[in-house]
Amino acid sequence: MESAEESAEQPAARGSSGPLAGVRVIDMATVVMGPYAAQILGDLGADVIKVESPNDTVRNGPLHRTPGMTPLNLNVNRNKRSVALDLKDEAGRAQALELIGGADILITNMRIGALRRLGMDFDSLSAANPRLVYVHAQGFRSDSDRAGLAAYDETIQAASGLLDLAQRAGDVGAPVVLPSIFADKVAALTIVYSALAALVHQRATGRGQHVEVPMADTLLAFNLVEHLQGRVFEPPMGDTGFPLSMVKGHRARPTKDGLAMIMPYSPQNFRDLFTAAGRADLAEDPRLNSTVIDANRDGEALVELMESVTPQLTTAEWMEVCAKHSIPAGPVLRLDEAADDPYVQGGGLLDVAEHPSEGAYRVVGVPMAFSATPAAVRRHAPLPGEHTEEVLTELTNGGTRRPSDMAAEGDLR
Repeated sequence: MESAEESAEQPAARGSSGPLAGVRVIDMATVVMGPYAAQILGDLGADVIKVESPNDTVRNGPLHRTPGMTPLNLNVNRNKRSVALDLKDEAGRAQALELIGGADILITNMRIGALRRLGMDFDSLSAANPRLVYVHAQGFRSDSDRAGLAAYDETIQAASGLLDLAQRAGDVGAPVVLPSIFADKVAALTIVYSALAALVHQRATGRGQHVEVPMADTLLAFNLVEHLQGRVFEPPMGDTGFPLSMVKGHRARPTKDGLAMIMPYSPQNFRDLFTAAGRADLAEDPRLNSTVIDANRDGEALVELMESVTPQLTTAEWMEVCAKHSIPAGPVLRLDEAADDPYVQGGGLLDVAEHPSEGAYRVVGVPMAFSATPAAVRRHAPLPGEHTEEVLTELTNGGTRRPSDMAAEGDLR
């Protein structure tokens, strides 16, 4: 176990910036969940080495300038170095094991059977590197009868109750899958905070541990924060589903010239909204006499009243009214409009950078700010296997990067 003094010197020795400077992560995951988690750790300053097959099909896609450099990969693989190794080959597997032997964190979503055959299960790897934080992400818990089932974002949305919630709230026939890789990304965030918690333990004790992140459990726990509702009590005092979110018509409102998400939460919000629309008579509705609205009893009726008046003003006029009266509201923007919004552009969340092989591209920035250890996009996404020789040379030199290598890295902006 290293001393506190040695641990404190690591970031300076490696020349990196960010709160995770000096931490080495091996990204041995595919698709989005694991790679996105590793990307975040890289944004926070970790040295992330992506170990991928020389013929990895995950990088494939119709939209690219260079094979393997799709829009998704350009961002989810930034702040990483890519090493192409064939894990089925004895030499490639030995090199991967040597890399993992010097790592702090390993992230993988390979099936446990394949990991055992490769000698990359937790017991085997921790015997060689007791400090290793071994994060294994999969669809379902390893101790369940679903452990070996294939899992994709859509099937996890269904298994977690998310599609049921969408159907009940939207009053539709077949529920629509949330149009985002939602389960993967929620699980990725869970991987990040779980790995960091285990890293704190590693720094305190010198010991790593096995961390399992099942997608189904993660998304179900995420949904149940508010939606367990009446089933919190035993025996139950009501159904599942958070009342405010389950109100029919929990949607954007029509305005004179478009759509806006106008969300009055309090009786006073409703009174101010009706008065601004020239319907002071509605502000006297008896349901607005209390301090709290009963969403179960009055939610849908108040939604109908609100949608009868929102077309009276334009979206811009409603934004002024809502800002004046502290009513939560925002225009409904198309995704491209949201990306080009002055708020986004002013914060540098989307900047144009010049990739060595891909040319100009838009980089999704780091959404959080650290006052003392700034996170940054320091490295462009690598070509497949771009750093194989560099990283393997480091292994022969003791696995330490030269400070000058890191000093050359800077915020791409």
